[in-house]
Amino acid sequence: MFDIPFPVHRRSLTMTTDTKGAGKYAKVNDINLYYETHGDGPPLILLHGGLGSGETFGPVLTQLAKRHQVTAVDLQGHGRTADIDRPIDVRLMADDIAALIDHLGLKKPDLVGYSLGGGVALHTAAKYPANVRRLVAVSANIRPDAIYPEMRVQQGQVSAAAAEFMKDTPMYQLYQRVAPRPEDFPRLLDKIGESMSKDFDFSEEVRGLQVPTLIVAADADMAPPSHYVEVFKLLGGGLRDGGWMGEGRPAGGHALAILPGLTHYNIGSSPLLAAVTLAFLEEQP
Repeated sequence: MFDIPFPVHRRSLTMTTDTKGAGKYAKVNDINLYYETHGDGPPLILLHGGLGSGETFGPVLTQLAKRHQVTAVDLQGHGRTADIDRPIDVRLMADDIAALIDHLGLKKPDLVGYSLGGGVALHTAAKYPANVRRLVAVSANIRPDAIYPEMRVQQGQVSAAAAEFMKDTPMYQLYQRVAPRPEDFPRLLDKIGESMSKDFDFSEEVRGLQVPTLIVAADADMAPPSHYVEVFKLLGGGLRDGGWMGEGRPAGGHALAILPGLTHYNIGSSPLLAAVTLAFLEEQP
């Protein structure tokens, strides 16, 4: 599930420039979590991918904020949130998001997460279902062996030693511009590399989801479309004909979207992602 966009090209990272939010910090679980609030409407928490920040969603954030109150969070060690003395772990960060929901007094917000943020969102919904209305998990893998072998090799090269190589990338430049301690970038790479080296299988967490969930992936993602179909099947989808009235659709309101013409590296800023997310979140139960 922890699948950072690596390697990254100059155009892979889109910054938000036309939607300004009020940045604040919330002290939760011994971490000073940075977040920005954009727009008005039903509450939505937006979680970025590895080595990114809330602003990397670009036009997706802008579109979501037209119809929702979006809380864009910088996860542990990312963006404007300084790292703390614990591993980078989606389960621990899920506890942060649940605590943030309580801290802000949000009433059952929707969760939308991409890549690393998709894993955090999924675990938040799995562990704290009473705190979440709907979940959108984007490009989030539930087993490392689902990722293409050549990408697993490249992930194995993520460590502090890669910091010099990444100095020309938007990810490094973003970190240097906004991080409270820019010198921590090599340390973050070490932690991310360690996290990605571990084996995991979150099938049971997916199977136990109690909130309506949309699984989203690019048609040329870091894992093949078949993996996201597999995740959908764990939710009871893709097992039978849907029926004229939708009576054969999975119980619980779950859905799957494979977005055409996209990759793991640009789905997070694609207008298609905003469109399917809004359609799912605003669907009548």
